[in-house]
Amino acid sequence: MNIRLTFLGSLLLFSLYAHTAAAQSPERRRRHFTNSARPYHRGPVYLTLGGGAGFYNGDLAESFADNLPGPSGSVGVLYMVRPRVILGSELSVFKLGAKDQLPERGYAFRSTNGALTGFVRYELTRDESEFADSHGPPAMIKPYIKAGVGALLYTPEAYLGNARPVPSTNFLPTERNDYPATALIAPVGLGLTFRLMPQLNVSAEGSYYFTTTDHLDDISQRGNAARNDGFGLMELKLEYSPWR
Repeated sequence: MNIRLTFLGSLLLFSLYAHTAAAQSPERRRRHFTNSARPYHRGPVYLTLGGGAGFYNGDLAESFADNLPGPSGSVGVLYMVRPRVILGSELSVFKLGAKDQLPERGYAFRSTNGALTGFVRYELTRDESEFADSHGPPAMIKPYIKAGVGALLYTPEAYLGNARPVPSTNFLPTERNDYPATALIAPVGLGLTFRLMPQLNVSAEGSYYFTTTDHLDDISQRGNAARNDGFGLMELKLEYSPWR
């Protein structure tokens, strides 16, 4: 199977999902009801754009002190299915890096990665603006938790050193020959959403991603092959609803 074609196919599905959700304009929405018979409309769609940093956790480093963080960026879509419950999908591109926490081994790595995820976001406080019979002002700050599943495309490069690579760095032979490789991921996270205006929010979010691979750093047989690697993303995200 061509991994690149598979990933591009996932991006196409992501685009179709966003287009379908966007078609649900306010005029087409019908009323739904909570268990307490309060009416609400599903939606609207929010498009998201985020940026921040990626952090690694695995064989080489288990602390921020040994990380060589890389930049991250994301685009996504959010859709409220009922008050406090939001479905989302997100495409993230990010870099990771770390130096060895065991100086006697002296390994380090960098990697370029892409992830496509679907998730559920649950708001921990009630927002009256999400109800059709609103009894008060909208919530200005909303904490939330999230969890989901997805796919990861990753390309690591390992080397000897304790700093970021330079043009003269000699990279080690790879432990596998199929990079860019894929893995399943399961993100969990929490965040705070700040309401800026009716159509625009900003969220501060931190997420940790469990993975099904021990090769995120290309150090497995040379490290601890019994434990999978993981990573985290910390981002600020703009959330805009052009159809509200």
